[in-house]
Amino acid sequence: MSSFITLDGLSFRTPEGDSLFDNLTLAFGAERTGLVGRNGVGKTTLIRLMLGELAPSSGSVATRGRIGVLRQALAPAPDASLADLLGASEALARLARIEAGEGDETDFAEADWTLPARLDEALAQVGLTGIDLDRPAASLSGGQATRASLAGLLAGEPDLILLDEPTNNLDAEARAMIASALAAWKGGAVVVSHDRSLLRPMDRIVELSSLGAKVYGGGYDLYVERKAQEEAAAARDLDNAERRVAQAARDAQAAREKKARRDAAGKRFAAKGTESRLFLGGQAERAENSGGREGRIAERLQGEAVGDLAQAQERVERLRRLDFALPPSRLSAGKTVLAFEEVAFAYPGERPVIERLSFRMVGPERVAVVGPNGSGKTTLVKLAAGELQPTAGRVVSGARTALFDQKTEMLWSGETLVEAFRRLNPDAGRNEAQAALARFLFRNTAAEKLVDALSGGERLRAALACTLMSATPPQLLVLDEPTNHLDLDSIAAVEAALRGYDGAILVVSHDPDFLEAIGVERRIAF
Repeated sequence: MSSFITLDGLSFRTPEGDSLFDNLTLAFGAERTGLVGRNGVGKTTLIRLMLGELAPSSGSVATRGRIGVLRQALAPAPDASLADLLGASEALARLARIEAGEGDETDFAEADWTLPARLDEALAQVGLTGIDLDRPAASLSGGQATRASLAGLLAGEPDLILLDEPTNNLDAEARAMIASALAAWKGGAVVVSHDRSLLRPMDRIVELSSLGAKVYGGGYDLYVERKAQEEAAAARDLDNAERRVAQAARDAQAAREKKARRDAAGKRFAAKGTESRLFLGGQAERAENSGGREGRIAERLQGEAVGDLAQAQERVERLRRLDFALPPSRLSAGKTVLAFEEVAFAYPGERPVIERLSFRMVGPERVAVVGPNGSGKTTLVKLAAGELQPTAGRVVSGARTALFDQKTEMLWSGETLVEAFRRLNPDAGRNEAQAALARFLFRNTAAEKLVDALSGGERLRAALACTLMSATPPQLLVLDEPTNHLDLDSIAAVEAALRGYDGAILVVSHDPDFLEAIGVERRIAF
């Protein structure tokens, strides 16, 4: 299979001198590749290197054919139309001039006669059938804009498409549309994603880490299985190598001590004066040869063990992984933690977002709020947390409640993480704040970082620390898309902590794997 993008000995260093890649060699052809790795490892940077937007520090990037890209952050111009978002404005305008009898020779020479049909087919694939191409792009929701951009890619029929977090912030329906369109795509695709459902049908997974790039054939589930096996084997090899080094060191020390005892015994024997100098000299030479041979053998074995250890260490990535447990809430099984009684809510001058909603949460229940974007899920969680008051009906809170919102609005611009933690947890001292933040990988000076300087994944981790590590633990956690922007390792850590939490959870999430992992018992559908 010929490749559309070939990376040969690629290395890249940031302006600060940090190395992201070193001697990376990969090829991407007409298969679907999932590109995974922890936040900050350089996945988006690699996409930009593939597109020629960044120059490698060394090595080369060779491309063949046409490459299309769907970026993580879409920011259409204020006056842009849907056709602009599709990347088809100029081509459609050319066809319009020809149909109006105003086309020139260039228009006829460059006309793409099948474009309208391809656009209709691609828009249908992503669930935007019949949408007006002159519609302002600003009027589209984030999910619609992402789907429209993908439709433009598909209609353009490039040889390889690069998708950077295509399902972030999308609802379940939009995620399914993206997955379906990608499954039907006949060309090559490189998908940067933390969405496990999107990664499952990939033809292969490429994992970026501090050890380089590792290719795993098959989709996400097979990757997880093989990676776990490799990590376990590497850990065993490292443990065995460390044991061999320790044993070799003990053997070498024993050889040295044995030689020292022989030398001392020989000196004592010589001091008695009962044997000739010739005999004593022969004895000393034999002892020296024997002791030296044993010492050299012990040192050689020790050197081999140290070499084996170095090789074993190279196969184990030294990472600080997110790992935390939530303090006990001591919520009793029969306690009503939240009740909605005929609740309605409408923003001033607008139609009701929520009407006559009633439900009750008792004890450590786990309830998911599901539905399309814009249906009112975030409004519901703000009502549950007391940040909004209903315009009709009643919200009854019967337990200590903490809200984690997807925009991390609890973190304020201009403050450090320690300051944010202490503002949100007034009883916490500086040491307690630093200890809590350290559990979320903000150790030492990292706890003094400004909120403004955090990446999306770092903001999520910081908000989780401030929300979940209170000295007075909440009995009801209200979580609005808690895994957005988190890498796969961090998502697994959050899932593990929530599985062990003894309180109640009300969660908005479009990630079915996450909902299953934390043990959601019922759903409120919008």
